[in-house]
Order: sequence, then C-alpha cells, then structure tokens
Amino acid sequence: MLGTGEVIVDVAAAGVTGYAANVFNGSRNYKLELPVVPGAGGIGRVRRAGPDSTKLSVGDWVFCDPTVRSRDDAVNPDAILQGWTYRTDAALPLHRFYHHGSFAEQMLVPTENVTPIGDIEAADAGRWCGLGSLLVPYGGLLAGDLRAGETLAVTAPPAASAALASPWRWRWARDRL
Repeated sequence: MLGTGEVIVDVAAAGVTGYAANVFNGSRNYKLELPVVPGAGGIGRVRRAGPDSTKLSVGDWVFCDPTVRSRDDAVNPDAILQGWTYRTDAALPLHRFYHHGSFAEQMLVPTENVTPIGDIEAADAGRWCGLGSLLVPYGGLLAGDLRAGETLAVTAPPAASAALASPWRWRWARDRL
C-alpha cells in the first residue's frame, strides 16, 4: 500500500551530471549508501499516488525534483539529493527511505517533489530534464535501445569502485512497490 506523501513514477528520462563519474569513483566524496540506483531528478509518468494527493492522476507527466527535505523542521530541514547523496548523518534515514534515483525504471518520490508538466510526447521527455548535459531517455544514450521492462545496463567508468562494478544492472525491487 502506498503511503501518504508518496508517489510512484515510471521514469522516462533522467539527467546525467557532468561530474557523475567523480561521484561513482569516489573522488567527489559524496555520502551514498550502497547498493543504490543513482540518478538525480528526472521526467516520468505517475504510476500511483498516495491517498493524500488531490491533483495528480495516473498517467500524468511529471518532473521529479531530487532535493528531498525532511518534514519535521520547516526552517532548517535535513535534505538529500535522491539517488545521489545525503549531506549529514541526520539525513541518513531520509536517504534510506527515498533511496533510489531516476536511473531506475520506477522511483518512489515525495508528493511535494513531483510537478505536473502537462502532456508531452514520450520521445521528448529527455528535453524536459533541462540539465544541459547528457540525458538518458529510459535506457537510451548510455545503454542502447531498450524497451519498457528491460534492464538498464550501463558500463561503469574504469575507475569505478567495486561497489558500482560494471556492467551496472538497475531495476528497482518490486517488493518496494
């Protein structure tokens, strides 16, 4: 059962930052609990929305903001970049709950991090990421031509740590859904 404040999104496109290799090989020294499906932000369609969602509908195209904030301190919340890093040890529980990022087929996102973008063509989803860097339209540029339901396979940079060994195979565990 999907809880309050939660949305499941079928990912159509995800931005790839120019420094991704530095995160994966450890030289950027981001806190990241493994194993993880990385990816900071993306575009997709709502698969399911929690019972407290009043505007989102199944099938809506949405932008998923990766900056997830704790809800118990509005003035100075702990924050993570979903699928990317947590900045403080206090944010670790948040990182563990909203763990996997936009390189997954589906991702669990806080409702407040999902913004409807109107109707778009699936082929144009990558343009909506707006990161100005390499885009991954659902398995696209990094993994060749994949169809829905296939596993995204990406070859890691040579310096990648053993924890992110090549080839990566990312598929979000269905038991979380």
